[in-house]
Amino acid sequence: MNKILIIEDNKEISDMLNQLLTVHGYQTKCAYSGTEGLLLHSKEIDLILLDLMLPGKNGEEIISELKRKHSVPIIVMSAIHDMDKKLNLFDLGADDYVTKPFHNDELLARIKVHLRNHKEEDITLLRYKDIELNMSDFTVFCNQKEVYLTKCEFELLKTLMEKPNQVFTKSVLFEKVWGDEDSADENTLNVHISKIRNKLKEKNQDEEYIETIWSVGYRMKK
Repeated sequence: MNKILIIEDNKEISDMLNQLLTVHGYQTKCAYSGTEGLLLHSKEIDLILLDLMLPGKNGEEIISELKRKHSVPIIVMSAIHDMDKKLNLFDLGADDYVTKPFHNDELLARIKVHLRNHKEEDITLLRYKDIELNMSDFTVFCNQKEVYLTKCEFELLKTLMEKPNQVFTKSVLFEKVWGDEDSADENTLNVHISKIRNKLKEKNQDEEYIETIWSVGYRMKK
């Protein structure tokens, strides 16, 4: 069952959306400020309905932060009609925009489309923290900035991200990327991991992504 985060400070509207979505088979979480919305956003959220006029951090301020934390479709809800402001929202990371007051059926239809498209996208897209690795076009983004990896670096990162909680031994990683466990060169692997770490660090100084498990191998850092 898909879970939708409603970030709306007007309790009447929030309650209405909560009831509407629940009746149509969705689970919901409700936040009444931008800060609370950031706190409630997690990997269990599949889509966000975001009001712009929020206390504390407003909707425009938190769009990019929400995307960095966990990238899911964001549908902005607002009474703003100015086209330049609407276009700016898309630049910030919004996926759609509905003007208040909106028809419930239209909102439900937009939600359904974005959830379907996001599910199809997830087949080829791996995400961990603020890393996005696209297996269809071999691109990697960290902190919304493109990371340029060699073929071997890409395959190493993909292997680790596919099972982020698993510790991969050095021999297994070498076999998956270079295809020959027997001729595994530990120094070659260590150098490639170091290069991946450095490239990710260039895009986000405040985060660590790959963890060394001494005498065993590597995994994504929790």
